[in-house]
Amino acid sequence: MTTGERLAPFGLRVPEGHELVSIAERPSLWDPMGGVNVSAWPEFMLHDAVVDANWHHLLEDFAPYQQCLLGPGEEIVACLNSAPLAWDGTDDGLPAGWDDQMERTVEGVERGLEPDTLGALQIVVRTDRRGAGYAGVMISAMRANARSHGYRAVIACVRPTAKEPFADEPIDAYALRTRADGLPEDPWIRLHVRLGGRIVRGAPASMRIEGSLDEWRDWTGLPFDANGEVVPAGAAAPVTIDVERDRAVYLDPNVWIVHDLGRG
Repeated sequence: MTTGERLAPFGLRVPEGHELVSIAERPSLWDPMGGVNVSAWPEFMLHDAVVDANWHHLLEDFAPYQQCLLGPGEEIVACLNSAPLAWDGTDDGLPAGWDDQMERTVEGVERGLEPDTLGALQIVVRTDRRGAGYAGVMISAMRANARSHGYRAVIACVRPTAKEPFADEPIDAYALRTRADGLPEDPWIRLHVRLGGRIVRGAPASMRIEGSLDEWRDWTGLPFDANGEVVPAGAAAPVTIDVERDRAVYLDPNVWIVHDLGRG
């Protein structure tokens, strides 16, 4: 039985001609999945120290929670990364951000804590397959997988997809931007809400990416030669440059969304 078949009783509907499988079922997909994931991000986003230190746990400890949607010919059209953790169910008890969520998950493994929540880490749709509804399928897969384990919720520290033009706007204000129909203005936040998610608050320092000025030049192609702030392509907030220290720091702003599995 594939992961998609196992999750069907919990509300997942896989598109006709497609198959949802986990890395536990198909370990050979781990490297190709990584290639799809990397292609979605600007280079600087691939240098988070928390990711570098902990990503291996997803394969070693949580392979069933890493899933690929395969299309005709078994090509990967979308993939998701997630991992369970313990959460007290309160908004105040949510992690500080994405990095903190990952560290709590790993701490739970090391301490033998019983998880009760599924933490979303990322969903990536292959660039030439976007706009076909696959992102919604993968959110639904996370919700169904959490239900299948009896978890209370899916928690997601969501990276907005349309914030770059509003890089200077505080994330709490941006998260509450709405369209005329009352739904969130940001497409990725909006999809989560449509599928039952509840916006909790912004996480202004969800991920921290720090490097030397030469590293940032390599990552962005920008000069990084003066103190101040700059917004590289793909950034949702400014990068702060300190020439004297030869450092630049980017704090990626995200939005906490909770999928309470008693909702929607």
